[in-house]
Amino acid sequence: MPVKIKTAFCLLHIFVSSTCIGQVKVLEQAHAHNDYEHPRPLFDALSYSFTSVEADVHLIRNELYVAHATPIPNKAKTLAQLYLDPLDSLIKLNDGWVYKHSESPFYLMIDIKTNGEETYKKLIEVLNPYHDILTKDKPPLIIIISGNRPVETIVRDKRHWVALDGRPYELGKGYDNKIMPIVSIDFKSLSSWKGKGDISTEDLNKITSLAQQVHQERKRLRLWAIPDEPLAWETLLNAGVDLINTDRLEELSNFINNKNGH
Repeated sequence: MPVKIKTAFCLLHIFVSSTCIGQVKVLEQAHAHNDYEHPRPLFDALSYSFTSVEADVHLIRNELYVAHATPIPNKAKTLAQLYLDPLDSLIKLNDGWVYKHSESPFYLMIDIKTNGEETYKKLIEVLNPYHDILTKDKPPLIIIISGNRPVETIVRDKRHWVALDGRPYELGKGYDNKIMPIVSIDFKSLSSWKGKGDISTEDLNKITSLAQQVHQERKRLRLWAIPDEPLAWETLLNAGVDLINTDRLEELSNFINNKNGH
């Protein structure tokens, strides 16, 4: 067994036994923004039953590194090290799914920070060892491309190893929900609400209307840069937002579990 896979398996065996990851109720509304900035990238989100994480990716010296700003290659972790290897190993451990008792797909959102075309070309090379888990009829892992998206290149790519993080202006243009399962927009483009008091009726109507448009195409709505507060989470979920962007993993996990009566 290659060293990197053996290491990932060892880490995951320890993680599974210590957190009972195979026996949790997954949170389909929970998205870990800038997941790599947490003490244990990926694993903290998994420990709180998240089903979506986000990683900023840079192409530096022909390698894909995860970091918010331009990384120093010998100090940064690669996309494979932080996410692809452990997710692949976890899927093998849990009978073909990230969570053992749930057939909900897990979303890895890759926010491309460097040139979209060049980074995508390298990404396809990096994804090749994992393509079998990306191309099933019901894939356990769905990779979503955000940031500098080479949209037409991805749409034309017959491998279909990744999907797109859409934008509202792309609604109605015929993009299937398998190639564009999520539509995202900056919350501040819809509202200046800070999460205190009530959101204005006008702003709430904008969000509700957008959610309805997204859902008509059987896609999911995500807003980034939201007020990361319980009142905002409640308001947005009630308005039809499907993925709540957060840096507060434990608090959002508790909030959704309480809301769902778990």
